[in-house]
Parts: sequence; C-alpha cells; structure tokens
Amino acid sequence: MLWNLFSAFKPMFSDDEILLMLSGEIVENREIGVTDGFTFHIYERKPRRKVGYISLRLGESPELYYLGHIGYRIDEPYRGHHYAERACRLILPLLQELQLRSICITANPDNIPSRKTCERIGCELESIVRIPEKYRYVCSGDTEKCRYILRIPPKA
Repeated sequence: MLWNLFSAFKPMFSDDEILLMLSGEIVENREIGVTDGFTFHIYERKPRRKVGYISLRLGESPELYYLGHIGYRIDEPYRGHHYAERACRLILPLLQELQLRSICITANPDNIPSRKTCERIGCELESIVRIPEKYRYVCSGDTEKCRYILRIPPKA
C-alpha cells in the first residue's frame, strides 16, 4: 500500500470550500486490476458535513479501462456546487507525486454533470465505448461509458 506516501502529504487536502479526508477504506482489488488506491471523504468546510467521496484506483486492466482510475460521487442534496471538480483538482498533487502521466475518468453518456466535471478539469474525451457484457458488473450494469483522459503535468 501507498500509505507511507502520506508522510509527505497530510491525509487531508482542502480549499476554501471543501476538504478531503482519507477514509481508511481499502481500494485494492486485484481481481479487477486495482493494485492500490485511496478513497477520500469529501466534506463541506462550513458547516462541516460529508457530501460525497472521491476514489483513486491504481493499476491497469480491462475492468479499469471501463471503470476508470478516478471515481467520485456527490450526494444528491449537495450537487451543483462543483465539489467533484474541486476534489479532482485537490488530488492533483498526489497524482503528480505518484508520477502518473495520465489517468482515465469514465462517465455515463447521459450523465451531463459528470461529463462537464471532466471537461472543466481539462480532460479530453477519448471515446464513447460499449462495455462488453463480461465487464458490466464493475460498472453497475452500464452498457456504455465516455472515456476521458486527464493529462497530468509533471511536478514543478
């Protein structure tokens, strides 16, 4: 696990509206090619309340091709505040520290808010792909995904 990476990072990232706190949940799932990762709970700063999560999944596999390296969810009452976008931006230094050059974020074609989040953080739409039946279980039964690629600038 990469937990010792947090000797260089606090297990919390924040801006003026949200903060991310390491959840302690295990992200590793070698059956689908996730060799390591992190999940952060997303909290509003004021009042301090949990509004969702963001996960980073490290590895490469056919399953991750459709699932993506980053997943996020904002609870319905808190949507529309760009919290997923802010969370993606906040973990950028972690992605740089891990020396990742690019990652994939997937979204359902009809999930316009998630697609706009990808676009606002600078992702490029690579393609819209049909998910083969044997990989749909990792994507909650979805049949298609938009694959967005985020190019990560090197650490300055």
